[in-house]
Amino acid sequence: MNFKQLIKQIAPPIALDIVRRIRQKRAAYRRVTSQDQHLDMYWDEDFAKVLETWGDGNVWTEIQLLMAGRSGKVLDIACGTGKTMEILSKFTNIELYGCDISNLLIEKAVERGLLRSCLTVCDATQLPYHDNEFSYAYSIGSIEHFTEDGIERFLRECHRTVSGVSFHQHPVSRNGQNEGWITTSQSYHNNSVEWWLNIYQRVYSNVSVLDSVWEDELSLGKWFVCTK
Repeated sequence: MNFKQLIKQIAPPIALDIVRRIRQKRAAYRRVTSQDQHLDMYWDEDFAKVLETWGDGNVWTEIQLLMAGRSGKVLDIACGTGKTMEILSKFTNIELYGCDISNLLIEKAVERGLLRSCLTVCDATQLPYHDNEFSYAYSIGSIEHFTEDGIERFLRECHRTVSGVSFHQHPVSRNGQNEGWITTSQSYHNNSVEWWLNIYQRVYSNVSVLDSVWEDELSLGKWFVCTK
């Protein structure tokens, strides 16, 4: 009896089915050697609709817990349609600002009632803000879509413009391996916690990793909490 036959005998059918489906999905994903960001979707109306609901019951609850009791200016990096900012607006001790590369998404944020003067269209690797202008910053499901060089520049700009803590939520590989730059509905890095820490620690001397309840079949969510 070979190893595969043994596994089939001792593993429950449902577990085998789950493994089979995950393998099939992995095979369908296109791994690429070049890290080309796919930006077109950020000007897509259907994608904007997805941003209105995807954080329900997970990251939108978590960011509220992380920001509760804080005060000062807060920057939402890659704020999208401003849904997270709207949720955090109940915290009256913080002054919320947001930026995003897409003017379409920024207009969606204005339409929901956020002040245009607090919103900026820009590249997160070249933030148009002063040194230490913000007390806190956060990004949610964004930084993993940057090239490896872009990730470091993103973090250096965050380090420059934020005097206090920054919070970055994104996926890491479920299997703990470095799967690299993969393409599903979007292109992103699906790598280990260690791979990510190596980049964060090029910029920040203090980085803590917290669990997020967000997950999918390939990835687990983590918060990387950075202090100077």
